[in-house]
Amino acid sequence: MRYIFGLWLAPLVLFWSWFFLSLNDINFGYVMLSRQLHDLVFQLYGEILGVDPAIIPGMVAKACVFDSFLLAAIWAFRRRREIAAWLRRKRGLSPISSDGSSKAPQAVQNALQDEGGSRRIDLAGTLGARDVHFDKGSFSSHGR
Repeated sequence: MRYIFGLWLAPLVLFWSWFFLSLNDINFGYVMLSRQLHDLVFQLYGEILGVDPAIIPGMVAKACVFDSFLLAAIWAFRRRREIAAWLRRKRGLSPISSDGSSKAPQAVQNALQDEGGSRRIDLAGTLGARDVHFDKGSFSSHGR
């Protein structure tokens, strides 16, 4: 991902450096940085695109902003788990149910503290309003 950021940032730095140096005619003796070449380049692009050369820098800036947001979205999608964990740590939140109590960690704690012979996990708190009922008759007919 860092190579993609580098490949994205290098042309932006080159273009905007050239743009502002040539716009202000800070050419250091190079024709490439002169205001005359600046005007010629944007006039040529304006004729090719069929738009006023004065609006081309704004169009390029909008494209740069869009590309930046697109690249940030890709980066955030790739790091979504780390970002979510960071947000939870930052806010000090844990998974909380609708009534305000944290039931999932409580079920895990109950399972870890169950040192008796039953070795079952108490999920009654996590199921909520859904009650599960088994009919004993359906289990007894299978070979017992």
